[in-house]
Amino acid sequence: MMSRILFVFFLFLSLISCDSASKREKEIEKIPLDFKVVRFDRLFAETSPQDLPQLKEKYPYLFPKQFADSVWINKMKDTIQLEINREVAKKYPDFSETEDEFYSLFQHVKYYFPEFAAPDVITITSEVDYKNKTIYTGDYLFVSLDTYLGEDHKFYIGIVEYFKRNFTKDQIVPDAANSIAKKYVPRAKARTFLANMIYYGKLLYLKDIWLPKQSKWRKIGYTQEQWEFAENNEEMVWRYFVDNELIFDTDSNLAPRFLYPAPFSKFYLSLDAETPDRLGQYIGWQMVKSYMDKNDVSIKQMLNTDAEIIFNNANYKPKK
Repeated sequence: MMSRILFVFFLFLSLISCDSASKREKEIEKIPLDFKVVRFDRLFAETSPQDLPQLKEKYPYLFPKQFADSVWINKMKDTIQLEINREVAKKYPDFSETEDEFYSLFQHVKYYFPEFAAPDVITITSEVDYKNKTIYTGDYLFVSLDTYLGEDHKFYIGIVEYFKRNFTKDQIVPDAANSIAKKYVPRAKARTFLANMIYYGKLLYLKDIWLPKQSKWRKIGYTQEQWEFAENNEEMVWRYFVDNELIFDTDSNLAPRFLYPAPFSKFYLSLDAETPDRLGQYIGWQMVKSYMDKNDVSIKQMLNTDAEIIFNNANYKPKK
């Protein structure tokens, strides 16, 4: 009898939560925005040397003053750049679907941070600068389309697999959300593993609420299989961190082992090759979610809350 009562109670709470989320999404859909998408990649590809001055005048922020016009003219004629132009044009003849996703992302950011002003989205090419796929400056959001041509594209030969798996169209908006989130999440004050886990957890928490329709694994840049491993082994991962006294450890090697992109996480166990990378980020995300679920604090308060306070008040219990 008691189990049935508990089931009904939790079902009731779930229905309330779903209804509240639905109302919130309807409010968010009404938020007006004013921004534009500029296909600068296309404009540059179509510009002749004679028209370069007009392009520079219209988009001065894309032409650093220290570079002479000859640099851009040579770039227009460069065979590699010409091939990049063709491949990007072939992959992205239309950008309207992604533009709609940006509109929804910006609405969600503005709902939670009313001071946010939607930036103009500028699509560019960057000679496959995959470490700067999206850059957010406040006024502009730059997207390097040549880093989103598909993981098997010939341009990416020689780049490690764990980077290439996210060189896909459906990763553009999650990457942009991450760039924006970095403007709101203060860097970790302490050097502990916990502080850095919580830093990434805060970033992922923002991405999670800003992209409610996006799959969980895309938000962290996992495959679905990697996500399922993280979910199914969450308790094991957490137990390893606790048993090996890593939580408050300041060893700088913990970041490349569990927080940074890599072929896999490094527990120094035989199963390492089966694990996804960045499991420390995943745990940090779950910890921040637990803290927000169990404490009456605003998002802005959480973002400025010390990692140890979050840890002490999250009552985090990994899934078994």
